[in-house]
Order: sequence, then C-alpha cells, then structure tokens
Amino acid sequence: MTENSSQKIYLNGNLVDKEHAAVSVYDHGLLYGDGVFEGIRIYSSKVFRSQDHIDRLYEGASVIRLEIPISPEEMKTAIEKTVAANGIVDGYVRLVVTRGAGELGLDIRKTSDPQVIIIADTISLYPEELYESGLKIITASTIRNHPCALSPRVKSLNYLNNILAKIEGTDAGTLEALMLNHKGEVAECTGDNIFIVKKGVLKTPPTDAGILEGVTRMVVMELAREAGIEVVEKTLVRHDIFAADECFLTGSAAEVISVVDLDGRKIGDGTPGEISKKLRTRFQEYVREG
Repeated sequence: MTENSSQKIYLNGNLVDKEHAAVSVYDHGLLYGDGVFEGIRIYSSKVFRSQDHIDRLYEGASVIRLEIPISPEEMKTAIEKTVAANGIVDGYVRLVVTRGAGELGLDIRKTSDPQVIIIADTISLYPEELYESGLKIITASTIRNHPCALSPRVKSLNYLNNILAKIEGTDAGTLEALMLNHKGEVAECTGDNIFIVKKGVLKTPPTDAGILEGVTRMVVMELAREAGIEVVEKTLVRHDIFAADECFLTGSAAEVISVVDLDGRKIGDGTPGEISKKLRTRFQEYVREG
C-alpha cells in the first residue's frame, strides 16, 4: 500500500476508507466478544492457505451458532479483492465476523445483521534479529480456558485469556508467554503454537491439550515429514521443554521462530537449533513457491 493511498476496509460487501469503517456500539462483537476471526498471511500478493483459514472460520462460526451472511466462495473473493485494493504484496489479513447489533443482553435471537470485516495491512510481530538469535519466553500463571467452557478450536473475538497471559510476558520483559492447560500440561503460547525437538524427533502438543489447530502448525508438520523428520503429537509438560534440544513457535504472524530460553533456563545450547532453522528456511521457500 503506498503512503498516499487511503487504506480500504471491506465492510459488508463494500470497500470503505479506514476512517469511515465502523460498526454499531450495540454490536455483540464489541459488547461481548461474540464473533470469530482469522489472521491470514499474504505472500507475493497471494493469500496463503486461504481455504484452510476460511474452513476454520466457518467451522468456528457454526459451533457458536453464528451464521455468516456470505458463502465461503464469496468470502475468498472478498479477501482477494481487499488485498488487491490495498496493494498488499507481503502482508496480513484480519478477517472478522461479529454477531451483529442487538439489544443489551446475551440473547442471540435479539441480534441481527452480522458484520463481515476484512482488513489488509502489513505486520511485524517480532524484530527481525530475534529470528536469528531466538526468543526468550516465560510461563504465564494464566492458564488456557478449560476446553469444556470454550473450545480452543474456536478462534473467537473473546481473546482476554490470551491477552492476560501476554501481559504477564510483557511485564517480565518477554514478547511471548507459554500457557499451560487446566492439567498443568503445555498447551500453546498466547499467539503461537509450540514445538520441541528431542533426539531428532519433532514433538508438539495434541489438539486435546487445549490448543488452536494452527494453519502454520499444520504446514510445518507437513514440511517436516516431507524432510524425513519424525513428527509426534503428544502431551508435553514444562520438563520436556527444559530438557529439549530445540524449541520453536509457529503462527500466521510469527511464521517460524526459535525459543532459546524458558523462565530463565537455557534450551539446548541457547541458540536456534539446526532442525528449527531448517524448517524455518523450508517454510520461507514453501510460501514463495505457492
């Protein structure tokens, strides 16, 4: 997007200037965090794994009984239209669907007109130098929501759980924080999935640990298997991270970034490991190939 152009936001079928993009103060997305969203990367003007993101969006909406007013095919076209209108070559799309405006109170039958919002912009989650040196993270005392309360597989607008853990990280001087589940097992970080490497085997928590099934997570697992690396989804605890040879995070915004320290304890030799670096390189190649 050029400096002189006005950013365009997709809002319910129309591209409007950023300063004019607005929803009702009675929208239940604002009042109660009632809605779903996705974060999608753009590489070389192409939407990365759009179908995977759209499928997850519609599945999550269905689970919370939110009817998205356009079809998945129309959603895909709308994303592409918004990216093109903003001239995004390498960037990020935030796709949001709210419950819509209604009365005060929780009754979804008293809401109408779900809002479909698409923002296309640039993003930089971590400083570039940290991709070379690795992240230091802490374990948050805020745990992931109990899966019987709200499924972590729904990427809902209510992100306060993650925000509180993120605050703990920033207060401790780190840019990310590890979250455990209600059983004290490793779940994920506030915005990223987590992997470790032990004796050449790539390990990551399973979906029943209370994680979001990340699209980048899925891609990295595919790339690892193609490279002949054994991939195992298994229950992990902090001991496994402390004793790991390598550790890294994955996410649409973060891509692939190494973790070299947890709670002040060095992981491996304290530098990004060979498998982590290999998968980061392979991921960068893969997104450009598409």
